[in-house]
Amino acid sequence: MLPDRTGFIVWVSDLKAARALERFGTVHYMSRKLHYVVLYMNAERVEDSLKQMNRQSYVRKVERSYRTEIKTEYSKDSEDKTRFYNV
Repeated sequence: MLPDRTGFIVWVSDLKAARALERFGTVHYMSRKLHYVVLYMNAERVEDSLKQMNRQSYVRKVERSYRTEIKTEYSKDSEDKTRFYNV
């Protein structure tokens, strides 16, 4: 069984130093332009890892990703209006 994973957006000041974030979890994406890292880690290690991450000099801010809480199942309650616009 797969462990529960939690996503984080870590805003950094130095991307070279941000490579060291791999020791906290799996680095999914690094934005060179906006200087942030998308990181996934096991849910049971979150509190300890966040404390250690915030101590790093290159970390500016850490935000939790709410992607797991977004509704991904949609229902078709309204009528499809695109069929009226066919020429």
